[in-house]
Amino acid sequence: MPRLTKQQILKEVVKCGKDPSYFLKNYARISHPMHGLMLFKTYDYQDVLLNDFNDYRFNVINKGRQLGISTITAGYIVWMMLFHRDKAILVMATKFDTAGNLVRKVKNIMKNLPDWIRIANITTDNRTSFELSNGSTIKAASTSGDAGRSEALSLLVLDEAAHIEGLEELWTGLYPTLSTGGRCIAISTPNGVGNWFHKTCTGAESNENNFKLTTLMWDVHPDRDEEWFKKETKNMSRRQIAQELECNFNTSGETVIDPSGIDWMMSLVREPKHRTGFDRNFWIWEEYDPTCNYLLAADVARGDGADSSTFHILKLETMEIIGEYQGKPTPDLYANMLNQVGREFGNAMMVVENNSIGYTVIDKLMEYGYPNLYYSIKSTHEYIDQHLGEHRSGAIAGFSTTTKTRPLIVAKLEEFIRNKLIKTYSSRLANEFRTFIWNNGKPQAMRGYNDDLVMALAICCWVRDTAIQSSSRDLNYQKAFVDAIMTSRTTLNTQINGQIGYTGEDNTSKMNEAKKLYSQYMWIIK
Repeated sequence: MPRLTKQQILKEVVKCGKDPSYFLKNYARISHPMHGLMLFKTYDYQDVLLNDFNDYRFNVINKGRQLGISTITAGYIVWMMLFHRDKAILVMATKFDTAGNLVRKVKNIMKNLPDWIRIANITTDNRTSFELSNGSTIKAASTSGDAGRSEALSLLVLDEAAHIEGLEELWTGLYPTLSTGGRCIAISTPNGVGNWFHKTCTGAESNENNFKLTTLMWDVHPDRDEEWFKKETKNMSRRQIAQELECNFNTSGETVIDPSGIDWMMSLVREPKHRTGFDRNFWIWEEYDPTCNYLLAADVARGDGADSSTFHILKLETMEIIGEYQGKPTPDLYANMLNQVGREFGNAMMVVENNSIGYTVIDKLMEYGYPNLYYSIKSTHEYIDQHLGEHRSGAIAGFSTTTKTRPLIVAKLEEFIRNKLIKTYSSRLANEFRTFIWNNGKPQAMRGYNDDLVMALAICCWVRDTAIQSSSRDLNYQKAFVDAIMTSRTTLNTQINGQIGYTGEDNTSKMNEAKKLYSQYMWIIK
């Protein structure tokens, strides 16, 4: 570049100070992995982002990987610090190194500017922070500390925001630091639903917050085509593709249920026919059919107000959830409700989780004389008939969700959904599945969310596939045995010794007596 006069330098400085895109394209140099140090050649979508950073105080970018978004953000930070005095910038990420990498990008761009345009110099230089002579500062911080919560910020950058655990609480503390006109740039690939990043993106899309949303999928890059996509995704899972390239919230994240299963459940969602109950939280999709059998599985709230009491009504013949409740009634009110609903649905087998407050609900159901409660052997969790359970040592009413049984019932739930063996129509339930994730190897709700409906359904699937299947199988064996005895048409040979005097009429009479006895005392055989 030819030597510039003072007048030309002044003119260029003014031009760069007004237009960050012009500044970066003409004077900023970045380190390219293949080409080394080179001028920053911005793409169209990067120029749009630069304008958005200037025009909007709050920006959220849902992006695919390797689109140069961190680099363009670093370039914008350089422009902001260099051409504005006393700017305080904080870069925050889950890991300190992640935030530090962005700060180092800023520093490298700053150091490789032409001397004449570097109107402010670095005066304090640390590994993950530095200060300019014009008073502008930048530093990196992890979310584990209290950095930034007590100081006024000009710009807050949240790097890989979807992966910052507990960002909702952090944002509550950080937002006041921007109250004097500070800006925020939140950047991330998606990581499932329900987290701060997902909520902020969806809120921005529906104009429910102050953020400007930009979604950048893999194909926004001019050098990428279908051939590139096929090559890139050859060894990637569906979840990885959704997260890293397609900006898809629903399919990304470590949900317990495969995203395809969640999508299938979402496709079944429909409005209930009735919203009833004292709080109108009892949803019914189909009325009671006296020709069918039903299972009612209930999860009882802990009592701390953080979760809800829930139940599902499963129609066994069609494997449909035709009724669902989610609310916060008192234990006695909930027991009364369960008693009434269970009886209305043909004395449905009732399975109540017997946690601390669950026992209170079960005791009430016993007082009501509910005739079809689920019992199991405490040591083995094996189902046992109610009549036997009431008198057998070691039997316990309700279902015990423990560290041993929880993985079993969740695995059964996953199997049922994966094979599309059960149909659900509830939007409440489908949304819980979107935030039901693996957390350190444990299936549980994402922080700040509940899994009450999910766990009630898991119990439903487990009981259906164990107790009811086993009970039905045993009952069929018993019926087949009794029918074989009672429907025999064989005539005994009265000429055989010991049968002298036998008549068919006598046999018929005795068979009728046996049938009557069987009908009266079926519980003994069962």
